[in-house]
Amino acid sequence: MPRFWGAIKRIAPILAIYLWSTSTTEAIELPKFDSFNFHQQAKFTPSILDRQEDYVNNFSLKIDRTKLFLSQVNSVKQLRDLKPTDWYYEALRGLIERYGCISGFPDRTYRGEQPVSRAEFVAGLNICLNKIESIITNSDNISQADVNTVLRLMQEFQADLAILQGRTDGSQARLEDLEVTQFSTTSKLKGEAIFGLGSVLSNQLENNTVLGSRLRLELETSFSGKDLLFTRLSRSGFPGFSEEIGTFQGDLAFAEPENNEFQLEELHYTFGLGSNVDLIVAATGTTADDLANTVNILDGDGGSGAISTFGTRNPIYYPPGDAGLGIVHRPIEQIKISAGYLASLANESSSGSGLFNGPFSALGQITIAPIESLSLAATYIHSYNQSDTETGTDRANLRSLTADLFGEEVPTVSDSYGLELSWAISDHLVIGGWGGLSKVSNLSTLNQQIERGTQDIWNWAATLALPDLGKEGSMAGIVVGMEPTVTNSTIDTDNLDEDSDQSLHLEAFYQYQVSDNIAITPGVVWIAEPNSDPQNSDDLVIGTIRTTLSF
Repeated sequence: MPRFWGAIKRIAPILAIYLWSTSTTEAIELPKFDSFNFHQQAKFTPSILDRQEDYVNNFSLKIDRTKLFLSQVNSVKQLRDLKPTDWYYEALRGLIERYGCISGFPDRTYRGEQPVSRAEFVAGLNICLNKIESIITNSDNISQADVNTVLRLMQEFQADLAILQGRTDGSQARLEDLEVTQFSTTSKLKGEAIFGLGSVLSNQLENNTVLGSRLRLELETSFSGKDLLFTRLSRSGFPGFSEEIGTFQGDLAFAEPENNEFQLEELHYTFGLGSNVDLIVAATGTTADDLANTVNILDGDGGSGAISTFGTRNPIYYPPGDAGLGIVHRPIEQIKISAGYLASLANESSSGSGLFNGPFSALGQITIAPIESLSLAATYIHSYNQSDTETGTDRANLRSLTADLFGEEVPTVSDSYGLELSWAISDHLVIGGWGGLSKVSNLSTLNQQIERGTQDIWNWAATLALPDLGKEGSMAGIVVGMEPTVTNSTIDTDNLDEDSDQSLHLEAFYQYQVSDNIAITPGVVWIAEPNSDPQNSDDLVIGTIRTTLSF
């Protein structure tokens, strides 16, 4: 009997070879960590729905790949997807009829052409070992011919068994290391640090070269695999150049109000209402691009892609923000409909604030992908006291301008319309662009200091991206456009009429991916006739070198 128990140990790897031969994979490898690759992931902080879809898809993949063989098979004819012409048919028939140790999926299929997971392999092997153990325990007649056959097979597959053992040991070591070092079973931690060297190259400012930084930590937490709690902590140390140069034009995308305190920046929770509808509950820091796709491959939210605020996305996405609700519906795979309501100062109960009494924006967008390489979007946003985009000319930011001129922000209501496009002509060439119109009306004369009226504010851009240029993960980009400009105004007041000329925005950058976690991006922004003022003969040129570290 000891000889037969020794035979079990020898038979086990041979059965493993038989089971392995029915799979299309050569070895089982653990999935790798997601590394930062701009070509694969256009944004460090994708929209809420994109984050949720990634998390849910990954979770579902894990569930699918750990389905075990559940149904015992007593005859090869019970497996509906097997045919006598299959190359592995006789091997399975022999194992089933001789040892009865092959099981199928609950739907009576074997699925011999699909990759086998570690869990499936172990489950099948365990069933075979139990069956053989039962046969040996209950029988004293094990032929010497069978033992000799097993020994011959072991010798014949000795090299294959050694390779398989090495791969299995390596996978086991990686699995144990992952279990020890994992951050959390329900949360994923991501981080990004930006070091930005910037300078105004064509201005009379002295000592205007600065070194700034931005730090973000993000937690993505799921409690059921079908929901997502998103939390972002941040600290900013670079306020940008707008105050010094007197215009929002050309400002850098990673510039934010300087705040050296590490604080909560964003918090929102997403969950599904059925298979095609997702609801977003936003507590703080949520913006329009979190609810609707900006359809721009250069949108890296300052950490990657375009170096300017204007080049990152259509400016009409910038005003809505803070807290509220969003909903996304996918009637079919090619269409996504987004809607949301976002209010600022939603957590304050004072007059002129709160969820419904303060500044707010209601937005809607339909995104269509008629083919895999083409995306189109149409956007509408209605806002109260959320009209300034902090891009473009001074006149195009009416509330900020009246605060500077009269010491008080004028109340406004606005309706913004946008069209966005992105077309991947090839893996290495993506063109895109957008156009936007905002009609902004002031709701007060500020004690007869200004007239009531409406502004027409236009902006447009054409973009070119060259992914993987020079190195995989790298990208070159060009943006040509017009930042928000007042083309018509019925506010008959000095300094609040239309801009006298159109200013051109030119931007070029090259993001070099040093490694999966480090990218260096030199770039330049050139603004012709800043503030659309033809009397200003000096063009504005801003240069930067952005270093992004991410994990």
